[in-house]
Amino acid sequence: MSSDALGDGGTPGALYHDRWIECMPDAIRIRGYYFPWGTKRVPYESIQSVRRVTLSPLSGKGRIWGTAYPRYWASLDPRRPTKDTALILDTGHLVRPFITPDDPDAVEAAIREHSTARMFASDERRPFI
Repeated sequence: MSSDALGDGGTPGALYHDRWIECMPDAIRIRGYYFPWGTKRVPYESIQSVRRVTLSPLSGKGRIWGTAYPRYWASLDPRRPTKDTALILDTGHLVRPFITPDDPDAVEAAIREHSTARMFASDERRPFI
């Protein structure tokens, strides 16, 4: 879903845009990542892998922001309790961004198109968030 289709003031040229996640031609922008409202920019070339997980009460569904386990950081998303899928971006750093886009398939497609990241669909080891 592009920002043009949404008509909500997304950045021109965005490949995907929702309230908190924006896929640009060179990077993903995650709004509400840093306190209090800072945006994290994740260049596609820094994404080594993407893991798709099903949300549950212990794996982030009830967490609006932050984490209980410092290996993952859930960006701000007040609608996360109503969502079923999260994406974990492995950028090679200790802390991995945990995002819940409105359309995870579109974000995965943008990453696939612009990077060599491996894609995993795994609920074997759901993270404790």
